[in-house]
Amino acid sequence: MDFRFALRSLRKSPGFTALALVVMGLGIGANTAVFSVVNSVLLKPLDLHQPDRIVRLASLWKKSGHQGTVSAPDYHDWHDQSASFSAMSYYYNYEDVVTVGSSAEYGHVAWVGPEFLKVFDEQPVIGRFFSDAEEKFGSGGAALIGYAFWQSHFAGDPAVLGRQLRVGDKVLTIVGVMRPGFGFPEKSEVWLPLTALERDTPSRSAHNYRVVGRLKPGVTVAQAQGEMSGIAARLEKQYPPSNTGKGSAVTLLAEDGVGSVRPTLYLMLGAVALVLLIACANVSNLLLAKATARTREIAIRAAVGASRARIVRQLTAESLVLAIGAGALGLLLALWGSGALVALAPRDVPRIDEVRIDGWVLAFTLAVSTAASVLFGLAPALQASRVDLNDALKSGGGRSTSGGAAGRLRSVLVVGEIALSVVLLAGAGLLIRSFVALHNVALGYHPESVLVMESSYPSSNAESARRGVQFYKDLLAQAATIPGVAAVGGTRMPPGDTLSNGSYWIDRRPTSQELSVTAPWAIFSVVTPGAFRALGIPLRRGRDFDERDSADATFTVIINEALARKSFAGQDPIGRELLCGFDSMKPMRIVGVVGDIHQEGPASPAEAELYMPFEQHARASASLYVVARTTSEPFALAETLRQKARALSTDVPVRFTTLQAELAQTVAAPRFRTLLLGAFAGLAVLLAMAGVYGVMAYVVGQRTGEIGLRVALGASASQVMRMVLGQGLKLAAIGIAIGLAGAVAASTMLTKLLFEVKPTDPATYAGVALLLGAVAVAACYLPARRATRVDPLEALRQE
Repeated sequence: MDFRFALRSLRKSPGFTALALVVMGLGIGANTAVFSVVNSVLLKPLDLHQPDRIVRLASLWKKSGHQGTVSAPDYHDWHDQSASFSAMSYYYNYEDVVTVGSSAEYGHVAWVGPEFLKVFDEQPVIGRFFSDAEEKFGSGGAALIGYAFWQSHFAGDPAVLGRQLRVGDKVLTIVGVMRPGFGFPEKSEVWLPLTALERDTPSRSAHNYRVVGRLKPGVTVAQAQGEMSGIAARLEKQYPPSNTGKGSAVTLLAEDGVGSVRPTLYLMLGAVALVLLIACANVSNLLLAKATARTREIAIRAAVGASRARIVRQLTAESLVLAIGAGALGLLLALWGSGALVALAPRDVPRIDEVRIDGWVLAFTLAVSTAASVLFGLAPALQASRVDLNDALKSGGGRSTSGGAAGRLRSVLVVGEIALSVVLLAGAGLLIRSFVALHNVALGYHPESVLVMESSYPSSNAESARRGVQFYKDLLAQAATIPGVAAVGGTRMPPGDTLSNGSYWIDRRPTSQELSVTAPWAIFSVVTPGAFRALGIPLRRGRDFDERDSADATFTVIINEALARKSFAGQDPIGRELLCGFDSMKPMRIVGVVGDIHQEGPASPAEAELYMPFEQHARASASLYVVARTTSEPFALAETLRQKARALSTDVPVRFTTLQAELAQTVAAPRFRTLLLGAFAGLAVLLAMAGVYGVMAYVVGQRTGEIGLRVALGASASQVMRMVLGQGLKLAAIGIAIGLAGAVAASTMLTKLLFEVKPTDPATYAGVALLLGAVAVAACYLPARRATRVDPLEALRQE
């Protein structure tokens, strides 16, 4: 009965109902959309058997706290000396050239150890895992393929076993197909036996692998960590040149990779929670105004015997109906909003493709809707149920609920809205200033008008590597003749990321007992002639690479200014020798110095970097990014460059982007945070503005008689305007003051997310206060202007 009456009551006020549904729908929809992402990325268990037993093992550099990849000798000692794991496996993965038939394309390939599937307690749905013979070095190996790969490349043919595919330049026989949904690591499509295809690097300083393990029943992560720390301590004593200061870290696989996105997602969840609170405050004010018009109805109910609890129950039922309707609308908005969040999210967010509106999300929406109905409905219901029967029945109007208590409640709600808006707006302002600072960083190169072609030449030995070098030489020579190409070159990794780094030595070869961890470190890059010009990196001294830097010539290297400052302070580095552990310990003569660039993105400082010519490091140059500076729109030349690459080799897959797009990915996470928090803050300000306007419009309506009397006694329009504006701005000032205090306290959570901006940045807070003040003035202006036009005769006649 209560719900039927609630529906009838809401139908009688379509404008009020629509406004309340939209306001609450926005708040609930935003919360549901963000929760759907948080649920999929952080809360939902991995699609693995007993995921709480699978851990990641990593090298731990104690001094910095950095966790990273593992050397092969360290892994074998961990495997053989530990007792906490039922299985442990090392692996590495990257995109490689995968050819089925005559079609070469990029595929996600993983090279895995013998116990890999034991770690995950998996078995192929068709076929088998690698045999002992297939895992022996030199055997030729075999291949497992993913279920989706089987469907897309072999049409789900059960006779796929025994068929062949090519990875790089290796032809492998397919021996099994994995179950649907299994794609570890990083959505791998093909798995190969690591031990069959390459020998382990004996150096303990060559950290080339990742390691996973399955805990034995009853063993906790803490117990496994204790055991691994003991093993690492023994290795430190046994191998001091490579293992001093190096420990081991054990973490749940589900926790690995989400650490960097966890603060951002929880920040977004907190932001939308504030938006929901503001929406609830707005709807509470609407319900208070509606209750004023229903004072006589409520008084009659009380007069004929309805208790206060009965009246509260009826009004609460109406709130619940509103909340359920808003929840349905919010769910529809969340279906669109979650898709928008996935599209805007950085591409390295783990499991972002798994975002769904599932049962947990539906339960969350129902819980939020129910909680919201209590938040926005209970206080107005309690207030409306406190009526003076005599006054209400005699006046027939709404004075009994328009008085002091109700007015104070409205004021408190508006102050709360403004305070919460200040907190959101301050956070958004700090992130915006941080993002602007990122964009103002001098990168050291010019990303505009640069086409980037990613390519990989199938190569696994010296002979195929030489063919790959010739392929790139021919391709670059032909690309330089394309109309619209101003400069062209190749690089192993364009600015935005690094593939290799390590120690280097000047004019000497390190001794066998020297600690590589104490030697200076640099980023290792491989480039072709012309790459610096194409990227816009200035040559400061010496020369660029050219035909003199061939494979059989004296090895050469170009360093950046940061490395020159670090190792050649006050000296001329040209002609000096440098050694590094990239792919050999041959001495390299320094022939040039180039400007510094932010290789790992604008948020990272320019670091020491050395560049090596690709002909002298052919094995590392099998995959190059061709970079072409153009005089027109970069993608206009993509098809021409694709055709030239295919004419030289059909075994080389290519794909295109621009250097600006690559740069955008390096700031994708801060852009995502800034955009979303800015949008939520903007929504909060609009809701707060509506709240201030609603209260002031209501106040003007209730004080019409008083205003008319003031005008009749000689008050001018400007005095009436100041009176109304003063009342609204007083509420705004209180809200801004409370909000600024809350923002200063809350901003400490943003410290690690800001770049060159302090959480207590005074300019941001001053701007927020001015903006909210201006919003309050705008919201109060129309009601104040309406007050100045009150006809005193009409007002007094109504009184």
